[in-house]
Amino acid sequence: MAEAFRGEFYQRVDGKARVSIPAAFRAVLNADDPQKGEKGGARLVLVYGGKARNFVEGYSKRGADQLAEDIEAMEMGSPERVRAERDLISRSVMVEIDADGRIVLPQRVREKMGFAGDLAADSEAAFAGFTNRFRLYRREVYDAELAEDEDDDIDPLTLVGRHKRTG
Repeated sequence: MAEAFRGEFYQRVDGKARVSIPAAFRAVLNADDPQKGEKGGARLVLVYGGKARNFVEGYSKRGADQLAEDIEAMEMGSPERVRAERDLISRSVMVEIDADGRIVLPQRVREKMGFAGDLAADSEAAFAGFTNRFRLYRREVYDAELAEDEDDDIDPLTLVGRHKRTG
């Protein structure tokens, strides 16, 4: 991965289910897909599996290939691998960024995000960076998740320090 997915962005989703990929995220997606798709745009994989997840996860082409390699390294036939394959491979879709920097959210992705039927004129998506991937939420869901976040007044840097790599 050339760069990391960082930051929060809110983007309008139009009536045709098109949403602009934030420019900072497009830069990562372009760097991680040197071959590009059929129309010349960077490809990304949207993972909509996982019942407990209220978001869709986005991976660059390189990131999705790495995730698949990690799953293939798991024990063949193990319940963990079967679940990972089902929720992270089978329940995913590859899309290509168009010349205007947008993607069309496939039906299954819209359903996972909670966009049912016709999209309202005020529909918005929230993009949240998670270093090697990003999460895509319906804005209301993301805002509610942030409002409910209980950090117990813990400085997040102390969490990082607890898991710092050694050696």
